[in-house]
Amino acid sequence: MAQIDEKMATLMDQIPQYITSIPGVGSTTGAAILAEIGDIHRFDEVEKLVAYAGIDPTVYQSGQFQASKAHMSKRGSPYLRHALWQAATMAVRFDPELAAYYQTKRKEGKHHGTVIGAVCRKLLARIYVILKEQRPYTIRQPC
Repeated sequence: MAQIDEKMATLMDQIPQYITSIPGVGSTTGAAILAEIGDIHRFDEVEKLVAYAGIDPTVYQSGQFQASKAHMSKRGSPYLRHALWQAATMAVRFDPELAAYYQTKRKEGKHHGTVIGAVCRKLLARIYVILKEQRPYTIRQPC
């Protein structure tokens, strides 16, 4: 396993990418995200990438009824969603802004899984910008 991780890190160093500059995204998770996204220019806007990942909310309505609770659609790539979930779990530990966001949502009474899903959405938006602009991630302190 260590040899595979080492080989993955070597391969990730050979390609021009900045995804591993995000706290919580290592070479293996970064490779999975890059492989699942492919060419970022396929997505005109971040909402399309969110839908591709399957972390967009479902809409349930019928006639006059509209549900008040939305769930993650899970219609997209399960591999990308899993890699994002892992990255978000680690990002809330190592990125001060995402950690503050996580704590704020938890204090509002949101469940851990719900908040990690919201962090996945924020993280995917940041990944989208990093891949589109080909620049490293900058860690910002919470406001």
